[in-house]
Amino acid sequence: MQNSLPPLGWLRTFEAAARHLSFTGAARDLNMTQSAVSQQIKSLEGYLGQPLFLRRPRVLELTEAGITYLPVVREAFRTLLRGTRAVTGAQQNAVQVQCNLTFAVNWLAPRLHKFRTLHPDVQLNIFTELWEPREIAEGAAVEIRYSLRPAESVRTELLHTDHYYPVCAPGFEVTLDTLQQKPLFDCSNLLSSWANWAEDQALTWTNPPITYATTYLVCLSVAAAGGGLCLAHDAIATNLIEEGRLIAPFGHRARMAEAYYLLLSPAAEETPGAVVFANWIRSQLPPQQHKPTVPSQTH
Repeated sequence: MQNSLPPLGWLRTFEAAARHLSFTGAARDLNMTQSAVSQQIKSLEGYLGQPLFLRRPRVLELTEAGITYLPVVREAFRTLLRGTRAVTGAQQNAVQVQCNLTFAVNWLAPRLHKFRTLHPDVQLNIFTELWEPREIAEGAAVEIRYSLRPAESVRTELLHTDHYYPVCAPGFEVTLDTLQQKPLFDCSNLLSSWANWAEDQALTWTNPPITYATTYLVCLSVAAAGGGLCLAHDAIATNLIEEGRLIAPFGHRARMAEAYYLLLSPAAEETPGAVVFANWIRSQLPPQQHKPTVPSQTH
């Protein structure tokens, strides 16, 4: 049995690899090479005397030992973070905010000046991910997550539900009859999809080819450039529609399967700035948004 702790760097590498389930993702986060990440994981596994990951083709899986060890490591880092802040007297109004890239660019960024005007003493540090971690991101006090309901192990609060619908550039010619002949774009791995939007209004859907991206930001950019249609919802499309860069050519809006959730770290309630920001987010994104369904085009 070991009488000392493994090096802190090995533990950080393990946490990053477990969060991404990828050595490549961990290397990107830690500014290391993939081979260096792999070597540190091997060293940690050797130190512990058992594997932490199952290396399968193109994917990692945590072993039982890895699943057991991960929350211990994460809690240790949280304790170190809280202790460091206490010793250094870190600003209580500095808030680490985690959200996905599209929400950050299309919803949060256009409203930050309003928050700044109301709370000039709160310093926000914003971190973005293409896909949110399964637990609140390391170091983040507040996270806004777009997904199906997160795991029960994560403390969450329903923040906002919405409806989704097709959008395209002004002047882009499309009707329901010609829709399936047009270039269609969507964000991958979501239930709020083209097929479900069509089914929601009893359209005959022949599964036309769809180009998928890992973020709505790509799809919205293509649509705004006149390259086709993509699905969107108000939280990420309202500003673009108000600016005249996008339009919603059809009236029908389907209820999103996904929703926005607010996640607070255990330390958030002890951080005044985090409490202020969380309350502001709640005021800006009401939990429910009921909109009437407008009859769809029939021509």
